[in-house]
Amino acid sequence: MLTLVVPIYKNEGSLPDLLDAVGRLAQQLAGMETVFVVDGSPDRCFEILRAELPKRAFRSKLVLLARNFGSFAAIRTGLAHGEGERFAVMAADLQEPPELVSEMDRLLREDRADVVVGVREAREDPFLSSLPARLFWALYRRYVVPEMPPGGVDMFGCNRPFRDTLLQLNESHTSLIAQIFWLGFRRTEVPYVRRARAHGVSAWTLRKKVTYLMDSVFAFSDLPIRVLLRTGALGTAAAALFGIVVIIGRLIGTITVPGYAMTAMLIVFFSALNLLSLGIVGSYAWRAYENTKSRPLAVALRVERFDPAQS
Repeated sequence: MLTLVVPIYKNEGSLPDLLDAVGRLAQQLAGMETVFVVDGSPDRCFEILRAELPKRAFRSKLVLLARNFGSFAAIRTGLAHGEGERFAVMAADLQEPPELVSEMDRLLREDRADVVVGVREAREDPFLSSLPARLFWALYRRYVVPEMPPGGVDMFGCNRPFRDTLLQLNESHTSLIAQIFWLGFRRTEVPYVRRARAHGVSAWTLRKKVTYLMDSVFAFSDLPIRVLLRTGALGTAAAALFGIVVIIGRLIGTITVPGYAMTAMLIVFFSALNLLSLGIVGSYAWRAYENTKSRPLAVALRVERFDPAQS
C-alpha cells in the first residue's frame, strides 16, 4: 500500500480540487491511503475535510495538530501515521503535478531507489516571485546541501525502511529536505514543471524562508564558524599592519596627535564583531539546548480514520 501524506495550512480554496486529484490517484493506484495533516490552519480546512472525507471513495486519515508546528513537522506526523509500505508527500496547493505520485510509486515498486525526489525543471510562477526562490535555493546549494537540485525539493517518495530511518532523526529546528540528502540511501530524481498557484497565496513567506535557511545552515554546516575564523584572521592581520604603520608614523614624526576618531571606529567595529560572534555561537548553543529537551516535534490533537464510501 502507498501512503500519501498531504500537509494542510491555509488551503481552504484548493480543497475541492485537491480531493478530486487524490480521488483520481486512488483509482490509478491499487491500495492507497491518504493522510491529511491539518497544521493548525486558522481557516476551515479541518471542518471541510471532516465533512467531505466520509463521502470520498478512498481510504484516508485526518490528523489535526494542536497548533501550527510547520510543514516539516506536519509531514513527519503524516509519515508516522501512515501504514503503507511506500510513502509519498504532496503539497495541498497542487503546484506540483499529482501525476508525480504515480511515477514515484512506480519507481519504488520496481525497487530502483529508496527515496525519490521531485526536481523542478521549470516553474510557471511570476518572475517577481520565482526570482527570490531561485536565489534562496542557489544559496542553499552553495552553503548547505550541494546535492540539492537547483529548484529545491517540495515532493518526495520513499520506502518504509527510509521512512523509519528518517523518523529516528528527532532534531528540532532543522530541515527535513536536508535530512533526506544527509541520510543517503539509493536516491533518484523525477523532473517536473511547477504549476502556477490557482487558489490563495503562498504561506511560504520571506520570514519563513530566512528561518528555514538559518535552521539548515546551523544544523548541517559549520559555515558561520568558518566565516568567523576567517574574519578574525583578516581582522588580526589588518590590526597588526595598522599597528606597524602607526609605530612607523610616530617614529618619523608624521603622527603627532592621537587619532581619537580612528580609535573610536576600531572599538565600535571590533565590539560589533564580538557581538556577531557571540550571536552565532549562541545560535548553535540554543539549537543544541532545544534538542536536549526531547520535546515532540508536533502534537496531534485529533486523529480520525475514514474508509472508502460505498457508491
